[in-house]
Amino acid sequence: MTYCVGLKIDRGLVFMSDTRTNAGVDNVSTFKKMHCWTKPGERVLVLLSAGNLATTQAVVSLLDERTKAPEERSATMLEVPSLYQAAKLVGDTVKEVIRQTAPVGQNADAFGASFILGGQIKGMEPRLFLIYPEGNFIEAGDDTPFFQVGETKYGKPILVRAHDPKMSFEETVKLLLVSFDSTLKSNLSVGMPLDLMFYERDTYQVSFERRIEIDDPYFRAISDGWSSALKEAFRSLPDFSA
Repeated sequence: MTYCVGLKIDRGLVFMSDTRTNAGVDNVSTFKKMHCWTKPGERVLVLLSAGNLATTQAVVSLLDERTKAPEERSATMLEVPSLYQAAKLVGDTVKEVIRQTAPVGQNADAFGASFILGGQIKGMEPRLFLIYPEGNFIEAGDDTPFFQVGETKYGKPILVRAHDPKMSFEETVKLLLVSFDSTLKSNLSVGMPLDLMFYERDTYQVSFERRIEIDDPYFRAISDGWSSALKEAFRSLPDFSA
């Protein structure tokens, strides 16, 4: 399992993902789930992945390899004219990988993977898409300003309650860390370190990128502070009267 979030604010897009992959309690590994294609001054595309590790790695590898292929091939992540076409390219690649991977007669669901794609191409607005294992996708809007993949239920309430499009980058990171802390405490299949990336609109370059380790002082302050704040809020609520 994993947990990844892509979130829109007025300033741009913020992405965060965990790095834990496990195939049982005795086989836990760390893999990067955040991938980026950039052409400075022209585009930034960020892809977050969740699901079958072999499938997600094959999809990312194919997308990456095809940016280096001969000119007769189709448009790649560095060439597609819009984020919509980029989402379609990812979806088509997911279907291609699953068709090649799933043995005949075996349930393809076991090889499924979900993706969050976001970024901006020059001359267009920043966009954010959720791509399903079947290859189809939806786009974020004002009513749905963020997408999650993986273990979503524990971290969603704080995002729904506290998200504000006018948030600063610093406030958004704080919000995402609270969301991830809630998930980490509730599900052992999600784990540190966390990868963070921020894209500021109309810059066409990655604005900020960082890996947050388990002993990171700011993460520890957020985790401890959130736990204390929840306990204090609970104590401040009126007692039940029979």
